[in-house]
Amino acid sequence: MKIKILHVTYDMAIGGTEQVIRQLVENTDPEKFEVAILCLENNIGEIGQELIKQGIKVSKLKRQEGFDFSLLRAIRQFILENQIDILHCHQYTPYSYGVLASFFTAVKVIFTEHGRFYPDSSSWKRRIINPVLAMVTDRITSISEATREALIRYEFLPGKQIQVIYNGIADLSKKTYDVLTLRNELGLDDNNIVLGTISRLDPIKNHQMMLAAFKSVVMQYPEARLLIVGDGPLMQELKQQCEQLDIVNKVIFTGFIIEPQKLLKIMDIFLLPSLSEGTSMTLLEAMSFSKPCIVTDVGGNPEIVKNEETGLIIPSGDINALTKSCLDLINNKQKQITLGQKGRERYKKSFSVTNMIAEFEALYGSVLKE
Repeated sequence: MKIKILHVTYDMAIGGTEQVIRQLVENTDPEKFEVAILCLENNIGEIGQELIKQGIKVSKLKRQEGFDFSLLRAIRQFILENQIDILHCHQYTPYSYGVLASFFTAVKVIFTEHGRFYPDSSSWKRRIINPVLAMVTDRITSISEATREALIRYEFLPGKQIQVIYNGIADLSKKTYDVLTLRNELGLDDNNIVLGTISRLDPIKNHQMMLAAFKSVVMQYPEARLLIVGDGPLMQELKQQCEQLDIVNKVIFTGFIIEPQKLLKIMDIFLLPSLSEGTSMTLLEAMSFSKPCIVTDVGGNPEIVKNEETGLIIPSGDINALTKSCLDLINNKQKQITLGQKGRERYKKSFSVTNMIAEFEALYGSVLKE
């Protein structure tokens, strides 16, 4: 009989956590496991709709404001009616509802923390509640050592109970993309040097610093272009910043696109200037495409990128350092190639979807044996 796993999350819209869940449900061994997803925010989302087309069960509930006791009852009912063996909760709020709903059932509970807010914080409530919740949680995983340390420091969860399982992604670099067509669609000429990033336009990603640094780059290399892939609440603010910096014609905003990874194919250098990160999926994707990456020294970034070996690491918020690193790579094509190749080797060794799936399948097996 197959082991039934229910992934509990906010929703399955476009985002890093959702991409990880997608990798899990698409790649977990279907001969051994039966997987489903439960969204708590009454929104299945774009990724969820795609998974439904593949035959994966994606359901939704509607969480009310405040602490929703009716949601606990609904999750519990879902667990019992579907005879769930493992409740895999993603992020803190889905975990808190999931673990409480699991009381007095036979279901095993796994909590995965995918990242932290910036700046990080805590509360006296969590100091009291979380150690108790941990006692009835079978496993806790984090996507980086930095995230693990944050769970210990800010969530008061026992370190001995937290296992690091790095995100993994499928290798998309072998997919055939028409690079010339992609460049033409974006108005890029053969002589344009393309720096780029893929992320939600959110303050935590610190696009403002990237734009400020890029202003200095184009003063030396007018043919440089900055490609910003994604959408979010800061879109208009960032466009206004481009006007103030007089770089409107040098920066390309794509907005939301279905398959953003394809644009990695036309980037010469990938930038990730975030204020906080767990294990960035887009960073792993860039490395899988052999793109040289410049990242800030935050969260899981330095666990993924080895400075001057598989990419470049700069201090968080350091505009001058970002400018210098961009110019360093633009001026040294061989260094771009070497860092890109070494980055891909590191991805294949440590961050493939095969590695992640193997670790989670082993985890699922171990909790059921207890």
